[in-house]
Amino acid sequence: MDTMDTTPPAAAAEAAETAQERGLKRKADEVQPTQGPRRIRALDQNVVNKIAAGEIIVAPVHALKELIENSVDAGSTMIEVLVKDGGLKLLQITDNGHGINKDDMAILCERFTTSKLKQFEDLTSIGTYGFRGEALASISHIAHLTVTTKTKESSCAWRGVYSDGKLVPPKPGQSAEPKPVAGKQGTQITVEDLFYNVPSRRRAFRSASEEYSKILDVVGRYAVHCEGVSFSCKKHGDADMGVTTSSNASIIDRIRQIHGSAVASELLKVEIKDKRLGFTATGMVSNANYSVKKTTLLLFINHRSVESSLIKKSVEATYAAFLPKGGHPFVYLSIEIEPHRVDVNVHPTKREVNFLHEDEIVELINEKIREQLASVDTSRSFLTQTLIPGTVGIPTPVRGDKATQAQSTQDNNTAKGASSGTAKSHRPQQAKKPYENNLNRVDAKAQKITTLFKQQSSAGIEADDETVSEEPKEWQEVNYKTIKRLRADVRESMHNDLCEVFRDHTFVGIVDESRRLAAIQHGVKLYLVDYAAVCFELFYQVGLSDFGNFGTIKLNPPLAIRDLLRIAAEQERHTHAESGGADEFDWDEAVDKITTLLIDKAPMLSDYFNMTITPEGDLCTLPLLVKGYLPSMGKLPTFLLRLGPNVDWKSELECFESMLREIAGWHVPEILPPSQSASGEPKIDDSTGAVASAAVTSDEEQEIDKRRVELMNAVENVLFPAFRKRLVPPKALLRHVSEVANLKGLYRIFERC
Repeated sequence: MDTMDTTPPAAAAEAAETAQERGLKRKADEVQPTQGPRRIRALDQNVVNKIAAGEIIVAPVHALKELIENSVDAGSTMIEVLVKDGGLKLLQITDNGHGINKDDMAILCERFTTSKLKQFEDLTSIGTYGFRGEALASISHIAHLTVTTKTKESSCAWRGVYSDGKLVPPKPGQSAEPKPVAGKQGTQITVEDLFYNVPSRRRAFRSASEEYSKILDVVGRYAVHCEGVSFSCKKHGDADMGVTTSSNASIIDRIRQIHGSAVASELLKVEIKDKRLGFTATGMVSNANYSVKKTTLLLFINHRSVESSLIKKSVEATYAAFLPKGGHPFVYLSIEIEPHRVDVNVHPTKREVNFLHEDEIVELINEKIREQLASVDTSRSFLTQTLIPGTVGIPTPVRGDKATQAQSTQDNNTAKGASSGTAKSHRPQQAKKPYENNLNRVDAKAQKITTLFKQQSSAGIEADDETVSEEPKEWQEVNYKTIKRLRADVRESMHNDLCEVFRDHTFVGIVDESRRLAAIQHGVKLYLVDYAAVCFELFYQVGLSDFGNFGTIKLNPPLAIRDLLRIAAEQERHTHAESGGADEFDWDEAVDKITTLLIDKAPMLSDYFNMTITPEGDLCTLPLLVKGYLPSMGKLPTFLLRLGPNVDWKSELECFESMLREIAGWHVPEILPPSQSASGEPKIDDSTGAVASAAVTSDEEQEIDKRRVELMNAVENVLFPAFRKRLVPPKALLRHVSEVANLKGLYRIFERC
């Protein structure tokens, strides 16, 4: 038998209404019939104002930011902030600015009332923080607002109480007009019971301490940036200040007071200006000695505190090459852009702005930061001597003496090396990390098993008493248009995927020494890399970035250029004769012309490329591109010989480019002949097919084996880390990087087996 529903209709309706209010689903028979299209009505102005206020004033910190900017616009030199319950109960800001005229107080909190803007075109040249006239209006709709102000001409201060944009009586029965009170010049704005009429917004805040920390952050930002303005911020009832700075403090002192001495003592100044892009950037950035777990970025664009994910990510990527894994920098950056290039009216709270040429400006700023970080370590002193292979002890160098030669390759030209130069860098001893045996390796880039063995110097040469050191030199900024154009060409040719591979790669090992191939890992992929081609590109780019600021290889004693060129000419003559061609070229005349040319160009070579040549034709110094790696001195004669025909000495752009490419080619690691110890078989003379005599090869083998160890150490510990830090891989390197294994692909193969 069916049961009857005895619930009264009124009770059922009340239950359905209660269920609907609680958000419960209604039954099918309870669905109300659809209504017709609703009429469009204009919202009440009070509702409109509250909606707008909720967009502009999201939290107490946003209200404070608007008030601080108004105080700075008023020419204040002192700003005091008082906070209670995270700014929800009380938020008071006091300044000593120009003040507000009594006649303007009636419309002070009405929307779109401002003294900084008259027509829309003024936005293209706006130079103040505020311009819309919505801050005080928005606050008055969601809080109890009191304004006390006094101008220089006024005999007393005036106090007004506002609600919903209008002056209201302080107490029932009193007049709403501003009241005269005692006070000093400036303005005091008191915001009480913020979001009192928006309970859902008020309940959304987690804790008063969290909101107070946000307030301290924004006060600290403006305290660092606003020079000549003193700031103080504290909780209501506390004697201690949360933030305090003096008006005459320098920027470093302000950073020290707010962010601590640890970062203040490790700051580098950054300044960059570009008339073409219409911007000037200044700031203070931390050096490589300072790192924290989270990036601190104080970014101001046209003196307005803003956020930019693009700038933050690019700065973090720049620092990734200098800081340890997981380390992040401190960066204070103030960018001033011509007002007509900036659109400030893109965000309700003015937290973001748009500006023209954003990518180019960010790239120039990062390049400047990168140069500043690299310039901290400007000491590049290397000790050199000249050795003749085959002698015992410390030999006396003989210029023009042709040594037993090893094969080397430079830009598809084969030449035999001359006397080998040797060098060793002077480095301060680094303190060993304590208790390394208790540490576990969790990252392949952090430590490898080879680091447990005794490491040789990357230059790997033992020095003797005949060494010369060079004093550190200061970094010189080079702003030649030709160099900037060449740098821009490098940036335009960058391949994003290759850049990611080299930036995050892990060195696996050298695969084929004779072909100069090495294996690297990136993610789950294994790549085969022609490190000779990558080295050439790296050295060329280092030449561009460090142009005019190269390290120095000092030759002691100097080498005669004419003798070196004769060695190279003899090598070319011998190579040409072996190929069976008729030798009709006058090599002696070429040697004389190139010697004269290099002596004539000595001032330019010294200023730009760190090649010092005496009027007598002696070579005293050579450029060094990467600290810790010494190029082969066996390739030096061929390098000098190629400077004659392969460098365009007439055009500045082509001269710089071709010269840097020749220097890069000389720095590329050479190919060493296989040694007897490596192959396990006697070395065969290519010309006769007979076993080479021990008298000829014994000392040479030792020198070659020694150089081989140096190169392998330098490739792993100097060059590939430099790829990670400084290389901008161009698209042309795609043909020199091959993927040989992919873990996902291998899994598919194993699944089919």
